[in-house]
Amino acid sequence: MASPKAFHINSPFLESIDMSKRTGTEVYLKMESSQPSGSFKIRGIGHLCQKIAGPESKGVVCSSGGNAGMATAYVARKLNIPATIIVPSSSPELIREKLKDQGATVRVVGKVWDDANDEALRLTQTDGLTYVPPFDHPLLWQGHASIVREIKASLPSKPGAVVLSVGGGGLLCGVVEGMKEVGWASVPIICMETEGADCFNAAVKAGKIVTLPDITSEAKCLGSKTVCSQAFEYIKEGNMNIISELVTDQQALQAVETFLDEERVLVELACGAALAAVYCGVIQRLQGEGRLPVPLAGPLVMIVCGGSSINQAQLEHLRKVLNR
Repeated sequence: MASPKAFHINSPFLESIDMSKRTGTEVYLKMESSQPSGSFKIRGIGHLCQKIAGPESKGVVCSSGGNAGMATAYVARKLNIPATIIVPSSSPELIREKLKDQGATVRVVGKVWDDANDEALRLTQTDGLTYVPPFDHPLLWQGHASIVREIKASLPSKPGAVVLSVGGGGLLCGVVEGMKEVGWASVPIICMETEGADCFNAAVKAGKIVTLPDITSEAKCLGSKTVCSQAFEYIKEGNMNIISELVTDQQALQAVETFLDEERVLVELACGAALAAVYCGVIQRLQGEGRLPVPLAGPLVMIVCGGSSINQAQLEHLRKVLNR
């Protein structure tokens, strides 16, 4: 039997001349901002929903500050099943309207993602809805691994390093799975977070999973207080070269603005954290510290995770809040 058609597209894979000039090495952009739901999340969530939410489903429920909710709403509309999305009060109004446009029922619960997630789990019990986790599920990681297969099909050789943003750790888990699958386990993965939404970096530093007291970063889509255990397991195993780095919200915003100027694409602050690895000199610093080779063994691949919670007004709001 033929496998069902995927909901995601094979996203553009573009060389960035400007980033290449900055780093002194070839840089390629995997443009997940081009996905139908606005981010990479549709890969894993599409795969998971095809496996667990059939036509007889009473509907799906997802707790999301943005992109997982957008992907769930999009996939549910395509599967013709109801979607309920629980968002924390920190989610922009822009996202709530976009979710409603996809036909989802939107409810605002709590201040941060963890509060919204408790309510989503409750609805699986009371209303019989199918729970769609935003980042912590093996089916999500299987879906996200498709990014790496596409990159491999586009690159003649191994990359020198892969850069991505970490929120709850779902994208990282998918990329690790994909890199193991294609024989790229030796390639360094640089995991970027903003200060104040740094649950992965906090776990790496503590040597154990920790729960942040609060999310104080404006990059709300990186806003899980606890990283998924599988992401931390990859660090503990020590089989992959996973490097965790932090930037400030201001550096992430500067990266968003530079990317808009140079590449003509607007992405959200959470994605700016990854782009800041180039624009704020993190790659060069890691090379200077001997943690990355000089030159890199191959091109630098940036996963441009995208994001729905950004428009001109939201960008202006971030400028005001962060440049005070």
